[in-house]
Formats: sequence, structure tokens, C-alpha cells
Amino acid sequence: MYKILKMEGRAKRAQFTTVHGTIQTPVFMNVGTAAAIKGAVSTEDLEKIKAQVELSNTYHLHVRPGDRVIKQLGGLHKFMSWNQPILTDSGGFQVFSLAGLRKIKEEGVYFNSHIDGRKIFMGPEESMQIQSNLASTIAMAFDECPSSVADRHYVEASVARTARWLERCKKEMKRLNSLEDTINRKQLLFGINQGAVYDDIRIDHAKRITEMECDGYALGGLAVGESHEQMYHVIEETVPYLPQDKPTYLMGVGTPANILEAVERGVDFFDCVYPTRNGRHGHLYTNYGKINLFNAKYELDARPIEEGCSCPACRRYSRAYIRHLLKAKEMLGMRLCVLHNLYFYNTMMEEIREALEEGRFAAYKKQKLSAMSAHLSGSLKQG
Repeated sequence: MYKILKMEGRAKRAQFTTVHGTIQTPVFMNVGTAAAIKGAVSTEDLEKIKAQVELSNTYHLHVRPGDRVIKQLGGLHKFMSWNQPILTDSGGFQVFSLAGLRKIKEEGVYFNSHIDGRKIFMGPEESMQIQSNLASTIAMAFDECPSSVADRHYVEASVARTARWLERCKKEMKRLNSLEDTINRKQLLFGINQGAVYDDIRIDHAKRITEMECDGYALGGLAVGESHEQMYHVIEETVPYLPQDKPTYLMGVGTPANILEAVERGVDFFDCVYPTRNGRHGHLYTNYGKINLFNAKYELDARPIEEGCSCPACRRYSRAYIRHLLKAKEMLGMRLCVLHNLYFYNTMMEEIREALEEGRFAAYKKQKLSAMSAHLSGSLKQG
């Protein structure tokens, strides 16, 4: 199912075979929270910009249109007309991000919907049932994502509960995959490692969830307030305690620099809203740093966003025209910027895979970071 093709240090070039096709890793998963990429990007567009995996959000699809609706329509793949792998997160991150609207208990989490305020309960079993209805390729275990700056006592209790929840997720997924009316009876389950920035808690939890034999493992609870250096340290300390013969997924990360650093430390799955969110605000990634098309200096700039780029935006349109669209609040402007950014990310992952195959990843990483360094020194979370 998961086969390592080449290694350079801890960096892995692998492939992961699923019921919906083989994923070449390292891979960036394109975030389509509500079964669509924000910025008017279609499924057909995804195929043209080298996307391998689409990621959707369990909680958001449960709230609207409802996972039972999607099941009646044949599952998420048919619903959004996408034939390649889909990963659904578990709803666990909403436990963190909707802090003012939820209450965590042993049985699960009580929410108030962010849309209409109605009460929702989600525990490990409910999360698995929703994801089974969605029929995604990869389901994520239900977890709590404690703040990276939470105190040690809270994190220990939270991580112990997340481990207990994983046992319940495994049991429920096994049951669901045995049912005749389950759309994807080969749905895979990834466990999630938590522990904030406490090395020993992370390592103990990694050992415990490794024993549970999931199909893959994620590092959760990073890029939520800690420094980049702390994040890299956690990855470096924790990944050796996760099974090397399974995919390792760094959730919600990150900038191009974050991805390069994490690949070097053994991570091979990524997702992040940066390319789409930044694109919608005219912030564009290039091999020479990030540019903001709202800057006046691009008003008469007839060049493409990046010379030599083969994305749909760069093949045809100028910086000046796309800037005009953004200023005029024309949706086409956002769409072209998002397409460019996703193409940039997916192309970078392609380059990483090629560099690993040829044994020159260290040199590639150094050159890539050097070219972008002038614009990557600050945070790219804005946008």
C-alpha cells in the first residue's frame, strides 16, 4: 500500500496506493473545505494544475449540505465529480477553532453550529459515520487539538483522551467497512499525534498510536501559535517514533519553506489554506519570493505573474490585467491567482519528488530557499 522508492537522509520519496489511485509523495493536498476550492476553482481545474489529492472538511459538510445527502448522491467523489483520492479531516480541528462554541467531554464534543447555532454532538463514532457517508479515500481519526501553548497538565489529559478516541475510531471504522451499504468499504484511517510542544508527550503518544496500526499517521496541533523553530523541533523529535513504512502527514502546514524543512525531516503529506487564501488577496508565490499584485508598481506590468510558469494564469494574462480584476473585485482575478498559487505548490512538490529520486534534495532545498529567502523571512500567515 505504501512503498518507499528512495530516501535521502530522513526525506522519503514514496507512493501510496489507494482504492482511488496511487498518490506520489511528498504530496500537497489541495484544500476544498466544503467540497470546493475557494476562488471558483473547478474539479476540472484541479486536474490541470497537477493536483493529486483533494481535502474536504467533515464538520463543514456535516453541517451543510449534510453527509447523508452526500451519501444519497453516491459519496463525495460523485458529488464533486473528482475521481482521484480525497482525504477528509475528522472535525477535530473545529474543536480547537470553534473554542467559544463547544464543550469537550469523554464521549465527544458538543458544538453549536457556526451557521445557525443548532446543537451538534460529535464523538469518534459520529466522526467515522460522517466520513463513511462521505466515502472519502482517507478518513482522519477524531482528536482534540490542544493549543500549542496549553499547560502541560491539560495537554497530558487531552492526549490520553485522543488515544482512547482513536481506539473507538478504529472499532467503528471496522464495523462501517463491513456494512453492505457502505460506499467505500476500503476507506483508510490515519491516526493523529498530539502533544503541543512537549517532546516527551509527543513521543509517548507516537509510540502508543503506532501500536494501534493505522494506515497512516499525522502530526496535528502544529502551526497554531508556536514558532517555526519549535515546530521543526517537534517534527524532528517525533517522526522517528512513527512507523517509517506508513505515510506521515503534517496537518495544516504551511509555507513553501515549512514544507521543504518538513520533507527533510521525514514528512510526506501536507495541506494548507495559504495558497488559496493568499491568492484571493492578490498575494502570489513565485520562485523569487511572494508578490502582492495590489502594489501600484504592477499597474503597467505586462509580464505574467512568473516568467516560465505554465499555469492557466501565466500562460495568458499579465500582472496588470489580473491586478485590474482584483481592484475591480471581479471574481476572475481571485480565480487566476488561486490557480497560480496551487500550480506553484503542486509543481514544487513535483520538483521535490524529482530531486529525491535523483539524490539531490539537499541541494534543491538550499537553492529553492535561497531564491525565495528575501520574501520568506517573515510570516506568510497574513492574507
